[in-house]
Amino acid sequence: MHDDLPDIGFKWPDTYFTVPKTERETRIRADTDTCVIDDKHFFIRGVLLIPVQDQEHKFGLGVWVSQSQKNFETYLKNYESADIGPFFGWLSNSLPFYAEDTWALKTMARFQGGGQRPLIDLEPSDHPLYADYSNGISLETAWSMVHHQYDD
Repeated sequence: MHDDLPDIGFKWPDTYFTVPKTERETRIRADTDTCVIDDKHFFIRGVLLIPVQDQEHKFGLGVWVSQSQKNFETYLKNYESADIGPFFGWLSNSLPFYAEDTWALKTMARFQGGGQRPLIDLEPSDHPLYADYSNGISLETAWSMVHHQYDD
């Protein structure tokens, strides 16, 4: 049960699921904020904030973005700092409530420090997610995203 609009998030970058379950323990190092696959694919988890029309608070999407190895290591060494970045990355989740795939949209990760996840900014594009990110969505649309039925 929830009264207020909750944020939603994705547990892993989509690439995580391309690794067979029987190989994940040896090929993936991951926690709630970082994921490394085969020591060559680096991801961080951040929050993409979408304005909700006529609401004070934004709707948060916990998404994963790719990072270069150098930027990933800088982030790990400076997790508590807001004095790094922003760093470019590719959106690494396909958001199922968009008909047009969101995989690999261009992003910038802005680091907040203080143990907070980075804020993820979308780079301009003609994708509907960018339009929502720029212009906001209705409260009804936000709730439909929260209650979207996900495929297993």
